[in-house]
This record gives sequence, structure tokens and C-alpha cells, in this order.
Amino acid sequence: MANYGVAEAKNKFTHLLERVEDGERIVITRHGKPIVEIVKAAAAAPSKPVSAEAIAAALERLRILRESLPPADMPAADMIREMRDEGV
Repeated sequence: MANYGVAEAKNKFTHLLERVEDGERIVITRHGKPIVEIVKAAAAAPSKPVSAEAIAAALERLRILRESLPPADMPAADMIREMRDEGV
């Protein structure tokens, strides 16, 4: 497992990705402390087709959930702006 500082990892990103593709684990550090570990992604299993009935059932559950929620006091854009300004 190799360790790289943020700046060095940024400059060598393509090279690091090639090493990860070859199975190596890479740790990115900031001020000497590990921040993130990059590992090769596992191959995803092929997904099964979803039936129209399953999709309809999921949409019905979402409709019921949406109807059970109280109405919003303000438009979504205003709510997001307020959350951003409050640092939430």
C-alpha cells in the first residue's frame, strides 16, 4: 500500500489509477494523516430486469409516502438557500 500527499496524488492521479487497476491500494494523506484509500472497484453483478408490476408497486408506495408528508412552507429553492446560509 502506497501513501501520497494530496498535492502529489493530484499531480500523479492518472498513474495512481493505473496502479489501482493493477490491484494496488493507494492512501491519500493530508498533513501526514490518512484521508482516503483508493481501491479497485468490485465488478458489479449483472442486474436482473425489473418487471412492470414491481415498478408500479414502487411508484404506488412513493405516491402514498408523498401524500402522507405535510406540505412545504416555502419553495424548495428558498429552503435550500436558507439551509445553505445557516450552514446546515
